[in-house]
Amino acid sequence: MKILTADYLVTASDQTLINGGVVVNQDKIVAVGNRDDLIESHPDAHERNFGNSVLMPGLVNSHSHLELSVLRGFLDKYDDDFASWLIKLTKTRANFLTDDDLKTSALLGATEGLRSGITTFADIGRFGEAGFEALKSTGLRGILFQETEFSPDNKTADKDFNNLIERFFRLKENESELVGVGISPHSPYTVSKRLFEKIVEFSLKDDIPIAIHASESANEELLMKRGEGFFSEIYKKENVSWEVPNSSSIEYLKRIGVLDTKPLLAHCVKVSESDIDLIANSETRIAHCPKSNAKLGHGIAPFSSFLDRGIRVGLGSDSMASNNACDLFEEARFAALVSRLSEGGRFIHSEEIIKAATIGGASALGMEDRIGTLEIGKQADIIAISLDNFSQTPAYELFSALAFTTSARDVVFTMVAGKQLYDGGKCKTVDEDELIRKVKTIAKKIK
Repeated sequence: MKILTADYLVTASDQTLINGGVVVNQDKIVAVGNRDDLIESHPDAHERNFGNSVLMPGLVNSHSHLELSVLRGFLDKYDDDFASWLIKLTKTRANFLTDDDLKTSALLGATEGLRSGITTFADIGRFGEAGFEALKSTGLRGILFQETEFSPDNKTADKDFNNLIERFFRLKENESELVGVGISPHSPYTVSKRLFEKIVEFSLKDDIPIAIHASESANEELLMKRGEGFFSEIYKKENVSWEVPNSSSIEYLKRIGVLDTKPLLAHCVKVSESDIDLIANSETRIAHCPKSNAKLGHGIAPFSSFLDRGIRVGLGSDSMASNNACDLFEEARFAALVSRLSEGGRFIHSEEIIKAATIGGASALGMEDRIGTLEIGKQADIIAISLDNFSQTPAYELFSALAFTTSARDVVFTMVAGKQLYDGGKCKTVDEDELIRKVKTIAKKIK
């Protein structure tokens, strides 16, 4: 049994304690309260005092692509041309990155997340084994969503489904208490209607979590509503038979039953009020990725509208290829500030944005009963944030300091399920020097 204490304790997104502590027994939180009281009531427990720091729930990254981490900055020259960006990404992954490279890449992303206070990932992987193994080997919590291949034609739906399910079950066999498996039909326009229907049937029968990229870009909107634009030209060139739904992506997903699975939708930039109604009424969840959306010029998702409608919303970093950093504090800050500037948006306050990064993400993943707050009976997913940085001094209001001055570099301690995974500037489960050496070798090959 151990007691973690600090000058400040955030138990939930609107609850704090001064001179507080958390008692951890194995993987669970067994007591929360005043430091002196906890020490007195648990005399045999070992105390770890972080001093001028904040203890808080671990951060939840609700949308990532860990296997793409070695592409950090590699595609930046194509940011203003999404078509070229996608083509370059696809060709680089297919022609230059081996399975082992992708595993190294995923481990790089997971390790960066661990160092930045992220304790849970919702990771989507085309080569699912990479992200799955990275989460397990680092000791992180999460769901690996096995992604579909490019499969927009109904004629290949049976074969595409069988290939997907085979990969899903291969991962499912090695699920753990911390890392589960779901399915990601990539997007409304790269998955055939028939394949979607088969995945929905499978999901509803066995309660399999689903994650989908949806309403992400203007090109997607053009294709879905009018059958025009970049994606349409590719389909014609490749002789792909794909039926234009003549509706928004959200309307289409509702019509074919996908929203019945209460999926996790990433992005939701190009959504109307009626789309938001469909999302809210179906209890669909959203992974909000503001930095990636902005970097690729896709637009500003109506984050405040999601919150005001009671939709379960978490924050996601997306991939290093489209964000360059896995820093959820930076993501939270950007989300709040952009919402304040956006037409129809409102001021997102510091407590709200820290909530989105913690219990909001947990709720979006259906894990709110286990993680996201520091409460008795919940899993001991706990991080410590130092307040000693010059950029954080003075800190008049705790949530403001966390939301608007803190970054990943201020994280000094990460615990998942009661195990110390990052402490003293080092990850306990990763040979970081060897990892960096492998990453540099891959980068030379790509370049």
